[in-house]
Amino acid sequence: MSKTLFEKIWEKHVVDTLADGTIQLYIDRLYCHEVTSPQAFVGIRERGLKPFRPQQITCIPDHNIPTLNQDKPITDPVSKNQVDTLEKNAKDFGLTYYGLNHPKNGIIHVVGPETGLTQPGMTIVCGDSHTSTHGAMGAIAFGIGTSEVEMTLATQCIMQRKPKTMRITVNGQLKPGVTAKDIALYIISRMTTGGATGYFVEYAGEAIRNTTMEDRLTICNLSIEMGARGGMIAPDQVTFDYLKDREFAPCGEEWETALAYWRTLYTDADAVFDKEIVFNAEDIEPMVTYGTNPGMGMGIRENIPTLESVDEAGRISYEKSLEYMGFNAGDPILGKKIDYVFLGSCTNGRIEDFRAFASLVKGHKKSDNAVAWLVPGSWLVEKQIRAEGIDRILEEAGFELRQPGCSACLAMNEDKVPAGMYAVSTSNRNFEGRQGPGARTILAGPLVAAAAAVTGKITDPRELMN
Repeated sequence: MSKTLFEKIWEKHVVDTLADGTIQLYIDRLYCHEVTSPQAFVGIRERGLKPFRPQQITCIPDHNIPTLNQDKPITDPVSKNQVDTLEKNAKDFGLTYYGLNHPKNGIIHVVGPETGLTQPGMTIVCGDSHTSTHGAMGAIAFGIGTSEVEMTLATQCIMQRKPKTMRITVNGQLKPGVTAKDIALYIISRMTTGGATGYFVEYAGEAIRNTTMEDRLTICNLSIEMGARGGMIAPDQVTFDYLKDREFAPCGEEWETALAYWRTLYTDADAVFDKEIVFNAEDIEPMVTYGTNPGMGMGIRENIPTLESVDEAGRISYEKSLEYMGFNAGDPILGKKIDYVFLGSCTNGRIEDFRAFASLVKGHKKSDNAVAWLVPGSWLVEKQIRAEGIDRILEEAGFELRQPGCSACLAMNEDKVPAGMYAVSTSNRNFEGRQGPGARTILAGPLVAAAAAVTGKITDPRELMN
């Protein structure tokens, strides 16, 4: 019987099926950060339990950590308490812990793939919605709640309903200046923030196959923003080349054995999805958002949609969103003055994002009216930035590197955009107050962010490309 990639991995991990159809699903890897795990550890303590398979659990603080002076004590008491609590829990239960200043510290969804902890064919969970990132490596990866973190700690299993399957195919080739972030924002703008609710999405097509591993991580990261349970891309030579010789990847005979299995992880030619969606790569332009959810996106040279073009049921919330952003329906966004630029997050904090940003700012100077926060997704990314001389390019253009962490993606640390200010951000969400109370977020890719950083306004990056 023909199967989709999702079905092949899912069925291999089913432990039991209850009478009501609920699945007991085995989990290969649990990632824990400091925000959603404390109550889970309290729960297993109160029940006198210990983690069932501690070697399959990795703990990394990332949300609350500062991105400056990480060698000093955390000053915010709430953040310090959460980070200290994770460290204590990891120590008490003998779990792997990559704390502040550890060479493998960073954003958990960046560290997992780059160290080889994340591998094709795995089931992966974390108390964080953007766990879907790891699906880029041909894994079933999704976010869970704190009670489910407790369940996974105690049993290395989780209770789940099997989601429906969707394939999103992007045919053709991308135009110059269009990035993986633009692919994702374009798809979400067409699907809306609820268009994939209840589905696990597989991305396919020529445009997807031609992406790098880091591009794929960006695309799958944003799956949750259209309501999907997760996103995934079938592993191929791009995946295998990326993984080879990573610290925790198999080696020697184990590598050959793993590779033989990974090569079976693809959707069979005549497998059937519950839903199929097709887009053309040639239709995608550099994207920006203009509202307060990731689905409110458009090509950078387009005008904000008019009220008449919006479904009548959504017009009140649409007007509220534009009022918050200080935008008018029908206006262009090109040329709008900005105040902050943020390069980083689990969406765009990898080395390729810094390479792209540096390629555009090279030979230019940071705009005087733009505050720029450039935050590597991990210490390994920071090391690569310095090894490749990207730090010198950025410094010559007037930029400074910060230290790894989630940073301004969600304002759970000191990196908060002030009220009323406009931030061009490479992160994943533009909700009201997401980057700070009253902050106005415009989501974009690293090239659009770089163009804004040197011009001080929303600028088509293709104007600055050599």
